[in-house]
Amino acid sequence: MSEHNNYQLTHLQQLEAESIFIMREVAAQFGKPALLFSGGKDSIVMVRLAQKAFWPAKLPFPLVHVDTGHNFNETIQFRDDLVKDVGGDLVVASVQEEIDAGRAKEESGLNPSRNRLQIPALLNVIEKNSYDACLGGARRDEEKARAKERFFSHRNSFGEWDPKNQRPELWNLFNGKMDFGEHFRIFPLSNWTEMDVWQYIKLEDISLPSIYFSHNREFVRRNSILLGKCEHITLLDDEKWESGKVRCRTVGDMTCTGMVESVANNIDDIIEEVAAARQTERGGRADDKRSETAMEDRKKEGYF
Repeated sequence: MSEHNNYQLTHLQQLEAESIFIMREVAAQFGKPALLFSGGKDSIVMVRLAQKAFWPAKLPFPLVHVDTGHNFNETIQFRDDLVKDVGGDLVVASVQEEIDAGRAKEESGLNPSRNRLQIPALLNVIEKNSYDACLGGARRDEEKARAKERFFSHRNSFGEWDPKNQRPELWNLFNGKMDFGEHFRIFPLSNWTEMDVWQYIKLEDISLPSIYFSHNREFVRRNSILLGKCEHITLLDDEKWESGKVRCRTVGDMTCTGMVESVANNIDDIIEEVAAARQTERGGRADDKRSETAMEDRKKEGYF
């Protein structure tokens, strides 16, 4: 038997091939797809996979960022630099514009967040630009509602998701048929884990925003979550700002993205830290702790 016939794909190569196959299926089946880009590690990996899927051509879809206005500055700067580097087209949907137009209402109370307010901004940019498929970097290991998603996740004309009405996906056959006004959310990283993502980042030498690595930052401890200091968080009577070495495992709205105390300032140390972690990467997200079904409820309304 020849050496060629003995060749087997590594675990990461299999995941990469699967994701690239799905992206090419999207380009083949849909007329106007878009890639939802948060500036987080998963969406950054998605951009690298898209480059590989369609090289040497330009990306066949724009990068769509839903800007809450409460983002980490490091994330926004990285987003702009990456778009410039890959020669992509950036479309920004503004939550602040939705608030100003009266289509969304700012939250009040103890832990106000703009996370849910991303829903009208996202649905409006999809409708305005007639996107029929939106690729997202969600993974099934992130959260129990994410685990219910298929690769091709149908959304009705209101952008709503019905977890009980998902289409079968046998033998890598994907059904992208839909009625007018409907669209699909596509999740090429569904079978990846947090560890897979970090190992792929190391393998591909992918750059990331500095907030993923240990750095000195001020934060407040609230309900066992470390929230980074920002103008949108008001201290309670018994709270105080602390300072220490922290990093983010996931990136989102500053008012709900919890950090972890860490000295991991390089990829190898982060991989070692993730291997020893006993909490999921979204375990520090305050928005997911509002109820047992917080994520699923948001997704049913049109969230990522």
